[in-house]
Amino acid sequence: MRIKSLTARVLLLTTVWSTVALVVIGLLISTLYRKSAERGFQDLLRAQLYNVINSVTIGDQGALSGSPQLGDLRFAQPKTGWYWVVEPLGTYTTAPLVSPSLGSALIPVPSVVEAPFDKNYERYYQVTDASGNRVQVAETEVVLDTDGRAARFRVTGNVDVVEDDVRTFSHSLYLALAGFGVGSLIVNALAILYGLKPLDKARAALERIRAGESEQLKGDFPREILPLANEVNALIDSNRRIVERARMQVGNLAHSLKTPIAVLLNEARVLEKSHGELVRSQAESMQGQVQSYLNRARIAAQRESVLARTDAEPALERLVRVMRRLNVDTEFDLVVSPPHLAVAMEQQDLEETVGNLLENAARFAKSRVRLSAVEAGEDVKGAEASVRRRWVELAVEDDGPGLEPDQIREALKRGRRLDESKPGTGLGLSIVTEISNEYQGRLELSRGEWGGLKAKLILPGVTKDVA
Repeated sequence: MRIKSLTARVLLLTTVWSTVALVVIGLLISTLYRKSAERGFQDLLRAQLYNVINSVTIGDQGALSGSPQLGDLRFAQPKTGWYWVVEPLGTYTTAPLVSPSLGSALIPVPSVVEAPFDKNYERYYQVTDASGNRVQVAETEVVLDTDGRAARFRVTGNVDVVEDDVRTFSHSLYLALAGFGVGSLIVNALAILYGLKPLDKARAALERIRAGESEQLKGDFPREILPLANEVNALIDSNRRIVERARMQVGNLAHSLKTPIAVLLNEARVLEKSHGELVRSQAESMQGQVQSYLNRARIAAQRESVLARTDAEPALERLVRVMRRLNVDTEFDLVVSPPHLAVAMEQQDLEETVGNLLENAARFAKSRVRLSAVEAGEDVKGAEASVRRRWVELAVEDDGPGLEPDQIREALKRGRRLDESKPGTGLGLSIVTEISNEYQGRLELSRGEWGGLKAKLILPGVTKDVA
């Protein structure tokens, strides 16, 4: 699974690396200590071997004599694995000398082929004694007098001493490395979190911009992030200038067309009825078309702006108050949940879309219209299904006659009026559809629970998750 958090990635990599490095270091140090302990153990046996050699002689009667004192009580205690043995070699016969710890027991001796002598005429090998101890043996042969009489000297040491020493050292080493590793991970985590804190500040600043609480990315950023913050601010300023320029051009164009269209409408009143009605209807249609395309141009200029935000409740309350004054015989209900719900649209675009739907509902309602605004579920998407964001569901429902499926298709066509007895240009629903589509939303028409028409708008909501 891909990890999306930068902090989690760095912490995971440092944790894995530190764990692997500490394990390798622990094994390496433990191995080096074992080799050093084994080498020191062998040197100890060699030193004791030559102490025994220096303590043994051959008497006048040809018997071995001597009492080696190695300074280690283990050579005097039975079954310890610490022994020394001196055996005669050659044609003469005499009793061997053995340490008190060995007594009458024997030490297995491998052949010279299995354990050959080295250049110093010494050999070292491991065997198991009669007591089950695994012992290391240091052995050599020495000529003791001028007559050429020689003896074999062997000194043994218990290998468990080395193993216990290595085990104790490794245990202490691993505990120390584990403590060091945990401490290092904590320090690394704190350092990483502290080092990445400016990114959290940048994210919080972006959230304030998206929430409409700020117009620029403000903060004391380090040198690595400052260029990014400057570029984001430059992009926001450029976006704002584009929006303002588009609005100015739209206003200029609307102003320049307003007078000619008004003249046409006035002239239509003085013409004879048949021609005047034709001119008037065409002028009104032209007026609606011009307004629709001006709206589309304005929305297209600012649809990508991160500053578009409108609080739903106050904007919808204003619309409902106006509709109540204009339609005193119709009851208007408003439901907004949660109260702080916000839509990622310009306020005038939201009011125009919802206002058109409320006008249609009031025109055909018998006595009641309901307007609701709620957060849409996670499975709800806008007109562009690939856009991942939070959505708001606005619904306008009346208790009028409603529409059949084929009538709904006709109603969404530009300039189509299903009821010619009602006033209007037939552009309201098409304008709502165009505006909602420009914001990547959509409009759905269906029969509501009161039997009338239910118009549902899926519009982009303001999300605070900028990560």
